[in-house]
Amino acid sequence: MSSLFEASQINGMTLANRFVRSATWEGMAADDGAVTPRLTQTMIDLAKGGVGLIISGHAFVQPEGQAGPWQLGIYKDELVDGLKSMTDAVHGAGGKIVAQLAHAGHFAPKALTGKPPCVASDFEGLAKSPRHELTKEDIARLVMAFAAAAGRAKTAGFDGVQIHSGHGYLLSQFLSPAYNRRSDEYGGDIGNRVHLEILAAIRQTVGTDYPVLIKINSEDCIENGLTREDSLITCKLLADAGLDAIELSGGTLASGKLSPSRSGIKTEDKEAYFQIAARMLKKEISIPLILVGGVRSISVAENLVKTGVADFLSMCRPFIREPDLVKRWKSGDLRPALCKSDNLCFGPAMEGKGIYCVVEEQEQKKSK
Repeated sequence: MSSLFEASQINGMTLANRFVRSATWEGMAADDGAVTPRLTQTMIDLAKGGVGLIISGHAFVQPEGQAGPWQLGIYKDELVDGLKSMTDAVHGAGGKIVAQLAHAGHFAPKALTGKPPCVASDFEGLAKSPRHELTKEDIARLVMAFAAAAGRAKTAGFDGVQIHSGHGYLLSQFLSPAYNRRSDEYGGDIGNRVHLEILAAIRQTVGTDYPVLIKINSEDCIENGLTREDSLITCKLLADAGLDAIELSGGTLASGKLSPSRSGIKTEDKEAYFQIAARMLKKEISIPLILVGGVRSISVAENLVKTGVADFLSMCRPFIREPDLVKRWKSGDLRPALCKSDNLCFGPAMEGKGIYCVVEEQEQKKSK
């Protein structure tokens, strides 16, 4: 059997295979971020479909950190019971699930939160509307918010947590020279960032035997953004500080044409577009590396693991179309993922209908 389907572990969390569902905004939570039956069913489908590890959609840790409507929340104790009902359902279906903890920062819409977006630094040219530069007191509250959210995740039965530090959201901004122009201890040298404080606070809350992961950019793909070299330094610091696994991604919501093409992935050479950075990082760390970004073929996935580029392969859009993709591959149907990488799936979610594959819906209508 392929090594992709062998059991493996991340800090004591045993996973059935090396496939990970990368955090995906489902647009299925209630207005206050509470779990809904439809969101729970989405997680059940992924677990039954054979996904080794499910990472939840980005769950906001403070009300002002909400990125979009109908986003999962983990910012208050009242949400724990709903979250527990979801993790219980996943475990009942034989799956494992980690909560992604997030704060949208610069990309948190005021129309939704009622407050100016929080940023690492406010400077001329950053935005046309007002921004709130975090004070040291704000940062201390942010650290505690991540720690409290991790505590809620553990209480709710999640198998671990993942810190979201990618794609230009708040923690990603602290790592990026394009966004962080502070002159205090949270600016300057790449090691003087909020990440180590958040990791330490989470560890103090959940203990050493609870899996703590991070999703982080390999590079920002914007002018003066985070480079592969600086990302590598940060990842090594976090690994040395007791992090359990790294999911390597890249780009921001403002990357545009500088970012690898996430659309029209039709050939294997266009898959796994962050693998060069993964090869660099894997040589420097001993903790598991999860690679996300354009994996569509089982042959590509197998080669990445076999050659030591990554320990796990993470996918987002393919599981929207096929939550049972892993099960299909394991059964011997080795066709590439049916996902066309057209991003149409996010349209319905923005309309309040929840995320789903529009192409599949169109195909079903034609066949009737």
